[in-house]
Amino acid sequence: MKTKIKKIVDRLWHYFNANLFRSFIVNLKVNANHCRPFPLLFFGKTKSVISRSAKININSGSLDFNTGYKYKDPFPGFLVMKENSELIIDGDVNIRSGIHLIISKNAKLSIGSGYFNRDVKIKCFNNISIGQHVVISENVAIWDSNGHDIIRDGYIKSAPVKIGNHVWIGVNVIILKGVTIGNNVIIAAGSVVNKDIPSDCLIAGNPAKVIKTGVSWKL
Repeated sequence: MKTKIKKIVDRLWHYFNANLFRSFIVNLKVNANHCRPFPLLFFGKTKSVISRSAKININSGSLDFNTGYKYKDPFPGFLVMKENSELIIDGDVNIRSGIHLIISKNAKLSIGSGYFNRDVKIKCFNNISIGQHVVISENVAIWDSNGHDIIRDGYIKSAPVKIGNHVWIGVNVIILKGVTIGNNVIIAAGSVVNKDIPSDCLIAGNPAKVIKTGVSWKL
């Protein structure tokens, strides 16, 4: 009898996990004064590997992993939070399939609000801050560390990344360690950002530089 019940449960779990969606809150320290009943949404084959000592602070909004349960996207997304890592969410964040969201030991990732398209790779080794109303296009990589040590004097392996409010990041953009990006910025497709960017401008190139100032954009 127990074996039959287990088989039925396994089949139901497989059906809901593969074809519909699953929505849950993991057992974490959640600070949410006015959050929704289920502020974390994981769809389809999304995976989460979260340390017991990790912490998620949800101030107001939701983190919505939309990994293709409607669109049948081939690559699931995943969230990895290692020991004593922290994820802070200040608004509604919609994430499409293929996301690689990795927060390393003792690192902190802050997200305001916005839309992350397919195959975005965010690897936080130190501190990454993303502002409000940020739109990230497909195949964007944001790293705050080189990932490996280079043997030379004065070498800095990791430095915080700060992205301001109302920033549009084009397809295939790479944002490297130690960069601060101002508000109301457009980053053209294929750009490599390795230095600070002022507000209200369009940047492009490898390495990226200011192409035009006094520009703005809207959804």
